[in-house]
Amino acid sequence: MASTNDLKNGMVLKLDGDQLWSVVEFQHVKPGKGPAFVRTKLKHVLSGKVVDKTFNAGTKVDTATIDRRDMQFSYMDGDYFVFMDMQTYDQLMVSRAAVGDAANFLIEGFTASVAQHEGEVLYVELPAAVELTIEHTDPGVQGDRSTGGTKPAKLETGHEIQVPLFVTTGEKIKVDTRTSAYLGRVNS
Repeated sequence: MASTNDLKNGMVLKLDGDQLWSVVEFQHVKPGKGPAFVRTKLKHVLSGKVVDKTFNAGTKVDTATIDRRDMQFSYMDGDYFVFMDMQTYDQLMVSRAAVGDAANFLIEGFTASVAQHEGEVLYVELPAAVELTIEHTDPGVQGDRSTGGTKPAKLETGHEIQVPLFVTTGEKIKVDTRTSAYLGRVNS
C-alpha cells in the first residue's frame, strides 16, 4: 500500500480488482477552493491502453511489485519463446502473446528485459534499437522514386520493413524496435 502523495513515474498500481496500471505521469493539484487532488495518466500494463484518473490527495492505493530481469533469448519451442536468466541460468518459457511485437526483432542471443508479476510474465521489452541482417531485398533501381526512395526488405527474423534503395541483401542495419523504422547501416 502507498499513498497518492508517494506516486512516481513508472510505479505500478493494482486498481479495479487486480488490473495493473503503470503511472506515466502525475501532477499534484491544490486548487484555491476545495481539497487537493492528484491527476494521473495511467497505462494498462497488458493492453497498453492509456487513461486519465484523478485521486484525492492522501488516498491509499495498492502497489504491485514488478520484477524486471535482463534475459537472453535462447530458442523457440513451438509457440513459446525460451529465455534464459543470465545470473541463475534458469529457463523461462514465454507465450507469443506476452512477447508481442518484440517477436519481430528477436534472434538467438539477444538480451531483452522480461517483466513478471507474481510469476506471470507481463511483457518483454527490447532496447530501442537493434542490429539485424537483411535476408533479402530487391536491388534498388536508380531513378525509381515513385515509392519515396524506399523498398521492402526482409530481416533475418522474417519481419519486413522499408529501407532506402541503396541498402542491399546481407547488409547489417539498425532498426527501431518501437516503429520498425530503418535507422541506418551498421559499420562493420
